[in-house]
Amino acid sequence: MASDPTAGGAPAEMPTETPDSSLDIPPKPESAAEYQQLVEQLQAEKADLQDKQLRALAEAQNVRRRAQQDIEKERKFGIERFARDVLSVADNLGRALSALPTDIEQVDPALRNVIVGIQATDRELQSVLERHGVTRVEALGQPFNAEFHQAMMEVEDPTVPAGTVVQELIPGYLIAGRLLRAAMVAVSKGGPAVRPPSNEN
Repeated sequence: MASDPTAGGAPAEMPTETPDSSLDIPPKPESAAEYQQLVEQLQAEKADLQDKQLRALAEAQNVRRRAQQDIEKERKFGIERFARDVLSVADNLGRALSALPTDIEQVDPALRNVIVGIQATDRELQSVLERHGVTRVEALGQPFNAEFHQAMMEVEDPTVPAGTVVQELIPGYLIAGRLLRAAMVAVSKGGPAVRPPSNEN
């Protein structure tokens, strides 16, 4: 009968563990100089990792801030294309109103109802536009401003300062304070030049 090598309480051979070669474990220093060199190396690695961490945190914060700005911009200006298309409806309503008689008490009652309906529709449309941040550019009687006005013609009028908007051909609009469409205007000429406001007391 073959003898069992583990019989009689003899310990079985334990497998020997080999160090994991994937770990980058530096060899044990032999001298104080090597210890010092290892400490300096680890401190440099720590500083490098801290720098990378700070850069990553700063980049993440920048990404969050840019995303928030994009969301805010989209919220304010996302309807810009739609609003620009709606302006043609407002223009047509304005043309219809300007073609109607101003004294509606003297017209036929049926036509009066049509005029009142168009006026109410125009007011409601302007109200809807304003609720969504679309407002009209002030033009009539204002000094010409190339940022908001587009001059279509000049009108000889010596009674008003030159460069004053005397007629609004097509109204301009802003969306959230930014120009959506410039007002097309007629500008006066022949009058006294507009003087800039003086800072002197």
